[in-house]
Amino acid sequence: MTDGLPLPRRYLAIAALCLGSALVIIDGGVANVALPTIARDLGVDSSAVVLVVTVYQLMLVMLLLPFAGLGERIGLKRTYQLGQTIFLIATLLCFFAKSLPFLLIVRAAQAVGAAAALSVSAALLRATYPANSLGSGLGINSAIVSASAAAAPTIGGFVLGAAPWPWVFACAVPFALGSLFLGRSLPDPAPHETRFDVLGAVMCAAMFGLVIGGLESGVHGNSPVVSAAIVLLGALIGVSFVRRQRSEDSPILPIDLLASPVIALSALSGFVAFSASMTLIISTPFRLQHEFGFTPPEMGIMLAPWPLTNVLVAPLAGWLSNRIPAGILGGIGMVISITALLLIAFIPPHPQWYDIAWRMALCGSGFGIFLPPNARLIIGSAPRERAAAAGGLVSTVRLVGQTTGATLVATLLAFGVGGDKTPPLVAAGLAVIAGICSLSRLRPAIRNPQPAEMLDEVPVLKQSR
Repeated sequence: MTDGLPLPRRYLAIAALCLGSALVIIDGGVANVALPTIARDLGVDSSAVVLVVTVYQLMLVMLLLPFAGLGERIGLKRTYQLGQTIFLIATLLCFFAKSLPFLLIVRAAQAVGAAAALSVSAALLRATYPANSLGSGLGINSAIVSASAAAAPTIGGFVLGAAPWPWVFACAVPFALGSLFLGRSLPDPAPHETRFDVLGAVMCAAMFGLVIGGLESGVHGNSPVVSAAIVLLGALIGVSFVRRQRSEDSPILPIDLLASPVIALSALSGFVAFSASMTLIISTPFRLQHEFGFTPPEMGIMLAPWPLTNVLVAPLAGWLSNRIPAGILGGIGMVISITALLLIAFIPPHPQWYDIAWRMALCGSGFGIFLPPNARLIIGSAPRERAAAAGGLVSTVRLVGQTTGATLVATLLAFGVGGDKTPPLVAAGLAVIAGICSLSRLRPAIRNPQPAEMLDEVPVLKQSR
């Protein structure tokens, strides 16, 4: 088996994957600035139009693991390009949306395509890069994600100022076209000729959809009894789903991978870290406006250092993860983030814009140091034939963590403490948990899993930890 793609094909494949990552992030964030315009043009309430964003995110969470399992069986490259094609077709349908229900259906279809591409992108990255450069590849991908997240609102605002709102969704089309064109250079590992568990895929999607949907319903003021019943139904389906997966050789929910302590700790620490970062990111604008009286343009300037710092730090952290144990890098990253979160919580009474900006930059750098090595450890520790499942796990951990952070902020706002120092203090507590999980991976019993689990990755394991 070759170690990564040969040059120059490797560069073309990297470009295709970077464009695909940018596509998913921009399409997920670009709609935020258009929501008021969409609500006005379609004649719906502001609370209802938020579904344009939440439906997209929820569909991603529901479908990532099922598509990762499908990709292992029909081919990673085929799944990736099929997802891009579905996204393009759904985007064209946005121009025919004259009602909110139809737009929500189109957004769900876009999320189906994005989920198919995102579910296998990490596995394709692993097949693209040599083993000793995988951390650098994941760092570059994290930088692309951060840059896309920072650029999405600006792109959306620019497009909205020059064209009707359907063009906001179309602005991601060039990324899809470029990714499809360059996608001919992507690696094409042989698929596994095993049965795809259709019922298991449905149960997986139902579990995430009902639990997250029920929690969101309760937070936004719907009947607590109905919301609790939805969550309970999702939990019951989840219990049955996990029991069913234990008898599968290649389960959709990668419980075989989570049986490895290093992967389980990495997944847990990633979930907690993403929850912490999203708690801060979503709550900070409320505090800046209500407590300190900053205007929206000023808030944009103060929040921008977070993703911009990530663009610089993530590739460096990925490169370092090829040489320094991920447990050490993760611990350092969380110490930096905890320090920054405490500084943000106890901001002076009358701060200037730069008092906020440098704290956000410091916090972003901490998470930037933590996340790429954490993802590398999950993907690099999985057997090659389970690379898609490991990649799907990484993406699911990110999205579920971000959704949890958003739900946590909504809960704090409902209790009247979401716009003060409480959210950064909560985020600091979560970061402590993530740091402990990261450092725990340095224990010899966890650092050295049984070689029989992943024989083809022993060099990667030694380097990654």
